[in-house]
Amino acid sequence: MARLSDRAAGAVGSLGEYLAEQRRHAQLSLRQLSDLAGVSNPYLSQIERGLRKPSADVLQQLAKALRISAETLYVRAGILDPDDSSDGRRAAGVVEAVLLDPALNERQKRVLLDVYASFVRENTSDDDAAVEPEPEPAEPAAAEKPAAKKTPASKRK
Repeated sequence: MARLSDRAAGAVGSLGEYLAEQRRHAQLSLRQLSDLAGVSNPYLSQIERGLRKPSADVLQQLAKALRISAETLYVRAGILDPDDSSDGRRAAGVVEAVLLDPALNERQKRVLLDVYASFVRENTSDDDAAVEPEPEPAEPAAAEKPAAKKTPASKRK
């Protein structure tokens, strides 16, 4: 597997191509996107041509202007490693499969990745709660257990 630094070096060109594709899809000129994102026109042109590697802040501004996921740009720029996930599983496979699927348009890809990320966050929160449950008073819990237990209808007769 390629290391993050290796992928980051090769990802800048693909990031620029991806940004140019997203800009065209949004029907924006280079100048319009630079105005919306708050970056200079020459700098944006250099990013699209793979001559510059933008910071995370610039990528976030571009994602906001293009109405796409900043996480997707971070992965493409090599800033965020798609192999990293809070539970150690291969989230990269899901992200990569969605990003590479030619049957999906960019909006659909973004929505799917946003939904996936929200599920992962939700489940991570649930897992954290299971690992460290909040302490409950012992007496009320013990008193409620017998009262909550009911006899099945088949045994009542």
